[in-house]
Amino acid sequence: MTRAEKFSDWATSLVSGDLPEAVVHQAGRSMLDVVGLALSARREDYVSALLASHPAEGSGTAFGHATGLAPQDAALVNGVAGHGEDYDDTFEGTPVHTGVVVVPAVLAACEARGLPATRARLGIAAGGELMCRLAVVAPTAIHRAGFHPTGVAGALAAAAAVSVAIGLDGERMSRALGIAGSMASGIIEYLADGSSTKRLHAGWAAHCGYRAALFAENGFTGPKSVIEGEHGFFLGFAKPGIDRDFDQIDRDLGDNWLYASIAFKPYACGTMTQPFVDCAIALRNKGVTPDQVAQIECKCGEGTVHRLWEPLASKQKPATPYAAKFSTPYCVAAGLVDGAAGLAQFTDERITNADLLHIAGLTRYEIDPKDPYPASYRGHVRATLKDGSTVEATQPHMRGGATEPLTDDELKTKFTANVMFGGYSAAQADHLYNHASAVLRGDAVIDLAPFAQQP
Repeated sequence: MTRAEKFSDWATSLVSGDLPEAVVHQAGRSMLDVVGLALSARREDYVSALLASHPAEGSGTAFGHATGLAPQDAALVNGVAGHGEDYDDTFEGTPVHTGVVVVPAVLAACEARGLPATRARLGIAAGGELMCRLAVVAPTAIHRAGFHPTGVAGALAAAAAVSVAIGLDGERMSRALGIAGSMASGIIEYLADGSSTKRLHAGWAAHCGYRAALFAENGFTGPKSVIEGEHGFFLGFAKPGIDRDFDQIDRDLGDNWLYASIAFKPYACGTMTQPFVDCAIALRNKGVTPDQVAQIECKCGEGTVHRLWEPLASKQKPATPYAAKFSTPYCVAAGLVDGAAGLAQFTDERITNADLLHIAGLTRYEIDPKDPYPASYRGHVRATLKDGSTVEATQPHMRGGATEPLTDDELKTKFTANVMFGGYSAAQADHLYNHASAVLRGDAVIDLAPFAQQP
């Protein structure tokens, strides 16, 4: 049997009682995060551009908008909106964003077919698990080949998620994965100028996976050897020379749920910048002020340099708010100057602030050969002050991840702040939180109508 067949046979045989409570809990937390983030971005120009480009035809819910869309288009818009500010969940092992791929795809399918929450939970869990497992087959190899793991792995994950949610058998699901392999896409050249294409990758993966599952349901075929085949996924999307461990796809299925360890971000920026923001805030809390600083040095993993540090001059003065999210110098500056790295730190006005740019310009990196990336994410910042003294801070893991997860109360606070950023009142945010918390519970039919309401 191929890896796709093994995973598909397992996933399509899942029943609600097979899901550990930790997995069900993470699925609910992921939905909350995705909905809140999509509502926060409802008025952003990239969301408006997508809505303007899609005909208002269908009953699919685009979060924060009254306009009905075809289900696959709703999945696309919600995935892009949820991923738009890079504030969504991630995975330690190789960063992939599971929620903004599998949640929009599954909700679109369940809404279109009137399916209950039991099917949505199974789909989200299965798709999220496949995405995490694809991420650890060849850590760093997808990024090094110039592709965005969320985009390319996400297409297969969304296909798995929708296949399980709508009740395909293992044969058709494995075909859906093969189809999705030819639909997957997403290059990381957005790093050159901070343009919008990274935002597209999550939504496009959700869209592709949705369509791949429906194609397979109706008899279209794709190669079952899509994952490990001679001309398969890891030939096309992963840099040669990095070992592939295909056993990661089906090893200990059902006993070891990688999905249970997904991380929820405390900051609205790139995954590997998060520990460095914590370090910068720690320096601030130790009394370091921007005017005291002569130089800042950060120890980092070599695998992060090409995305988050180089070219250094561009990272020290990011061209757009989106580019700033993938600039460790800017994120360190935000932590030290503002004591925060939320949505307000990544605006056109804020990225031109003289104090922020001054600190970013003083920030440099040193590759630490002992850095554990990509197995885990840590940060180390050393500030040399003008009087010659130094102050250091280390964050040994990503806060919000498996070692130090955000609490449910912290996620509720994040949800509320995000929804209010999207223009809703506190009372409306509370109403939406209560509904979002209930959608995946029990066995009621999925109801997304409240998320279409306007502020």
